[in-house]
Amino acid sequence: MTQTDVVPGFDELLDGARVSALHLEMRDGYGVPAESPGFAGWLETGERDMDPASEYWRFWVELVRRTVARGVIVRRARIVSEPLSDYARYGLAGASVNALAGEEIRYLARRLASDIALPGNDFWLIDGRLIRWNHFSGNGTPTGGEMSDDPTTAALCASAFTAVWERAVPLADYKP
Repeated sequence: MTQTDVVPGFDELLDGARVSALHLEMRDGYGVPAESPGFAGWLETGERDMDPASEYWRFWVELVRRTVARGVIVRRARIVSEPLSDYARYGLAGASVNALAGEEIRYLARRLASDIALPGNDFWLIDGRLIRWNHFSGNGTPTGGEMSDDPTTAALCASAFTAVWERAVPLADYKP
């Protein structure tokens, strides 16, 4: 088992994926500094940047598109409390851009996840073997991440993601 605080960027992580890149999100709110202006504007106006070529979206959309073009499955599952928090509604409002880039996205109401063994942190699981843990403070500010290739932990993440994915509702059908 290798666990390290040296965390590659998302471009390196997804560019290295060969089969799958699975992302499980379990928080009702995130305080990502780069999202703060857009989130504040959305709270005020109800309008969100939906241009995949905009400065906000371009990096991610290009990264996902090139990852999917290589045949890699990119999936995002979100466990959310209902009614949705403002931040979860903001995420839902922009999810179609993620989907347009090539992500498959599903939502699971938190009340339906009570009997699923879930890791304590959000994660990316790359090719079923490499985990990128995402760590956040209590208010959702990113506090870094760490990497692990422990097979037992990777199996837990794969099992948790699969259980959530199988119960979750596809983005196009999700009506909170």
